[in-house]
Amino acid sequence: MNGLGAARAELDKMIAAAAGLPANIDILVCPPAQLLAGFAARARGSRIAIGGQDCHAEPCGAHTGDISAEMLADAGAVAVIVGHSERRQDHGETDAMVRAKAHAARRADLTAIVCVGEARAARDAGGALAVVGAQLDGSLPEDAGNFVVAYEPVWAIGTGRTPTPGDIGSMHRFIRRRLSSRYGDAGEGIRILYGGSVKAENARQLLTGENVDGALIGAASLEAEEFLAIAEVYR
Repeated sequence: MNGLGAARAELDKMIAAAAGLPANIDILVCPPAQLLAGFAARARGSRIAIGGQDCHAEPCGAHTGDISAEMLADAGAVAVIVGHSERRQDHGETDAMVRAKAHAARRADLTAIVCVGEARAARDAGGALAVVGAQLDGSLPEDAGNFVVAYEPVWAIGTGRTPTPGDIGSMHRFIRRRLSSRYGDAGEGIRILYGGSVKAENARQLLTGENVDGALIGAASLEAEEFLAIAEVYR
């Protein structure tokens, strides 16, 4: 829940800088809903794609204040984040609700970015894999398709604690095995993003391991220079 109209200036900087990045780097910006249509129009034809931060499971109806996947697509979005830890915590979203939103994204031809991750208590108790495994089982669509998995360790977001490359590697290997077991060969091609206290200064350390196919960036995405510096890791 960050960004007013003045944020368009940062988007313009991103558009200009992204033009010089290699073609194999995909960049997605997910602004708050009131900026989405304007951002999509501004970014049309550029290297920057635009997505939403959340969607309702239904295509329309009596759900005042919500936004559907179809509405996001109509505004110019190509993707949507579902199951972010803040949605799970602040709004009590269950795995079943997240799965329904992932299916809604597919219905609207959007890429769903399905978030999973454990809290500090689970990590400290040695239950991280069990928690994330249950979230994968309950949150992902029944069959492979147009979605991405984002691992965001809740204990590393805004806490000053940062996972080691070993922590990230073991979790991403676990996620990859679960995807391959569930979806077969298609599971090998599903992107797994890492999200949690990623900054330009630690991006190379956190994002270059095996099975880390990209990043889900939080606060560092608010400034074009910092955001694009992270993308440079994949040059």
